This record gives sequence, C-alpha cells and structure tokens, in this order.
Amino acid sequence: MTKYSLPPMRPELVVCPKSDCGASDRIGIHSHQERRYICHTCGKTFAETLGTPLYGLKHPAWLVVVVLALLSGGCPIPAIVFAFGLDERTVADWHCKAGCHAKAIQDQVVCQGSVDLGQVQGDELYVKAQRGKAWMATAMSVFSRLFIWGAVARERDSALVEQVVVKARAAALLGRPILWAVDGFAAWKSSVLRVFRDPQRTGKRGRPPLVVWAELHIVQVVKRYTGRKLSGIERRLAHGCLRCAEAVMLLSQVNLGVINTAYIERLNATFRTWMPALTRRSRTPARDLAHLEAAMFWMGCVYNFCRVHSTLQGTPAMAADLTDHVWSLDELLRYRLRRE
Repeated sequence: MTKYSLPPMRPELVVCPKSDCGASDRIGIHSHQERRYICHTCGKTFAETLGTPLYGLKHPAWLVVVVLALLSGGCPIPAIVFAFGLDERTVADWHCKAGCHAKAIQDQVVCQGSVDLGQVQGDELYVKAQRGKAWMATAMSVFSRLFIWGAVARERDSALVEQVVVKARAAALLGRPILWAVDGFAAWKSSVLRVFRDPQRTGKRGRPPLVVWAELHIVQVVKRYTGRKLSGIERRLAHGCLRCAEAVMLLSQVNLGVINTAYIERLNATFRTWMPALTRRSRTPARDLAHLEAAMFWMGCVYNFCRVHSTLQGTPAMAADLTDHVWSLDELLRYRLRRE
C-alpha cells in the first residue's frame, strides 16, 4: 500500500471563513503540524478542513478517503463495515457529507455558464428504494462526456426533468448551438423549450415576450415495444433544424449523423455499476431519496474530475476545460467551496 501523504498547505487559495471578514489576501499558515491557517485581518485561526467533508471527523483522513474511494467504485457499505470495523451509520454519514460536497462542486464549477455543451443527452432511471420506487434523471454533454446534473424524485414527471434542464442551462456557454437528444418522454421537450428561452426586448411597455434560443435543437429517439420485445425505433426532430442538429452531432459523437441516446444510456449503465442501490437485483437498496441523491452526486463528481477516460486521454472536466489536471480524491474532498 502506498504511503498516504497530505498535500501542501496553500494559503493563497484560502478565504477567511468569518462572514464579516472574508479576507483572502492576508491568510497565513498558523501551524503545519495541526494544519491550521490564520487570518491576519481578524486574527482568527481555522482548520484546513473547515468547510469540507473531512472537518470534525474522529477517524484519520486517509481512512475516510479510502472508504469514499471504495464507495465511488461500487463497494457496498456492508463490505466496508466488515473490512474496516466501522459502524454502518458512520460510513453512511461520510457518504452523505461527500455527496453534498460533490453537489456543491458541480454547482460552483460545472454550472457556471462556461461549458460549450454541444450535444446534450438526457434520460431517466427507475430505482427500487426501501420505501418505494424512485426515479433518477441525468444529463451529460456528449463531446466531453461531462455529467452535468442529476435529480431524484418519487415520480417521473416534468418537475423531475426540469431540475436537470435548469442546471444544464446554467452550465451552457451562451451563443453556442445546443442539441438535446432525449427519449420519447414528453416532459424533456416541454422543459427544454420552457427553460432555454430569454426575454425579447422590444422597447414597448409591459412584460417582454420569451423567445426560445435560435440555436436550440431537440431530437427524440422513441422506442416501440410489443410486450417486452423491442419492435422498432423512431428517430425524429422535435424542434429546430435537422441540418443544424446533424452538424452538432457530427462534432460530438462517433456514429456520425445518427440520432441516438447511446451516450447517456452508457453513463446510466456506469451509474448502475458503481452504485449498489441501482443494480437490478440489489440487496442494498437506497434507504431514502437524500442518500440516493448524495450517492449519485459523489459518483458523478468523481467521474467528472478524478476518472481518466481512454477516449478522452483525460477526465471529462479536462475535456470541458474546467480544469487542467486529474484531481485526486483527497483534492476533491479538500476543495474549498465559495460562500454564498
């Protein structure tokens, strides 16, 4: 086993956590041994892990990182409990904290209007939970393989889908053509058309009309079944220009010009592989929606920033120009979030 070593302390990247101070240019190192910073503006010291999932834990950081690495790769909690002699509630608490931290990173790094999305694919997953069924909707950018956002709810409806679409718009670089490739679920089309529009200023009195983005295109892949057997696939343009949609597909996917949802289905298969609660015959179903959401964001964030894809020769976050290197799990956990 390789020796666990802590990353160097970098006060230039730290902001004072006091809400009435917020200084960032006068932060120093108070103690290397205790790994504490000091704000020379207000005189307060604070732990390096403040504001991260590693703060205030009674177990060593290396153990937390190892456990969360196993969880991101699909290791069931009972196996981790057996291997390390931990309490099941402790592991579940670490998982939830890491998931909330990952969700905030997705919001503050991915969904900041700097990603050239190109082709976006969206889909839904049926999930069996201990307290009944649930649905998980996800969206990704095909060119960079970037997981954009996900949402969890009891019902498969427009409210579930719209959460994902809103975050996709927040991530989108303005002025660039966007192609949405979805299945036949009508909520995707209506949500995209409702979210991807802006007020058109005419100079007249009253509320300006909302106009759909000119460079927005939507295609649908509708699968027909006879009983449980697939009987046919219908590919159709739901909104926009077919020629422009094919041009976006040409730049983003391997199967040139073929309307499909293969990439998001492959990502969902990855979710099912790495999240034990999503396996079709699981003995560890999700306890509640909050835990399922935390597991989804933790796995999705590790997928974006820490896992190298052979086709990309880097991570999805690198392909989307959100970072210039592969993040370690320790770096991901120690990432200091901006205060809202």
